Amino acid sequence: MKKILFHTKAYKYLAEKILAESDFEKGELELNYFTDGERYQRILTPIEGRDVIIIGGTVSDEATMELFDLACSLASYGANSLALIVPYFGYSTMERAVLPREIVTAKTRARLLSAIPKCNRGNKIFLFDLHSEGIQYYFENEMYPVHIYCKDIVLKAAREYGGSDFVMASTDAGRAKWVESLANDLGVNAAFILKRRLKGDHTEVSAINADVEGKTVIIYDDMIRSGGSIINAAQTYKNAGATDIVVITTHGLFVNDGVQKLKNCGLISKLICTDSHPNTQCFNDEFIEVRSLASLIGEVL
Repeated sequence: MKKILFHTKAYKYLAEKILAESDFEKGELELNYFTDGERYQRILTPIEGRDVIIIGGTVSDEATMELFDLACSLASYGANSLALIVPYFGYSTMERAVLPREIVTAKTRARLLSAIPKCNRGNKIFLFDLHSEGIQYYFENEMYPVHIYCKDIVLKAAREYGGSDFVMASTDAGRAKWVESLANDLGVNAAFILKRRLKGDHTEVSAINADVEGKTVIIYDDMIRSGGSIINAAQTYKNAGATDIVVITTHGLFVNDGVQKLKNCGLISKLICTDSHPNTQCFNDEFIEVRSLASLIGEVL
């Protein structure tokens, strides 16, 4: 019997791609809103004893609660197993407390999703290129986390745009280990920027660890919000002699006109991202290329 695939409102676009490529049954929902803004949901597809998949994300508090409510109801109404596909796990930059009494939102959201009732054959949550790998260990009880790496998508894009001689680069030393792993798989050099903190949030570039003069530089970052750090890194590599700069990211949030800022800076020739975040569906520009996670998700399931 086929697995049933449901989706939250924001991830309809990705569910449709997965359904087109994989052999799943489409789960039907009724979704309405009361006059005071409260959400009404009803599961139309019979799910008792069936294996169920939900595509959703924590892109906002409302989206998180929509995912939680739907998952709890599917489990309570008798789903045999439950697989939560979370292409983008929000709050990932709040994975630990730095200042006294800071709220570690990544942990509280993981605990919330861990409270979903257990199905007969268990619950799993699939997470993609987490900003901090430790987040998966915040899930508790009977929620089993699976961290999926989108490395193959990144490697393919890098090979296509890097040509025969390029450097795989990061925005700073914080992502150096991951970028070094990508560079090793590609058989190219890795580069990262060394920064020196001056005062408060102010830093200056002290060095680049690799020679990029006359070469294409492909910058990888797992997540881009507004693009400020990418632009700063691109300028640094350009000043060091890079001839062409391409940016690859897994999670493109692109808030505050992020894509336009990256395009207008005049330093970057191409921007590539996955469709892990709903914001990526808002663009129709040759500057940005969006590659889908649908095939990877179909393989995982």
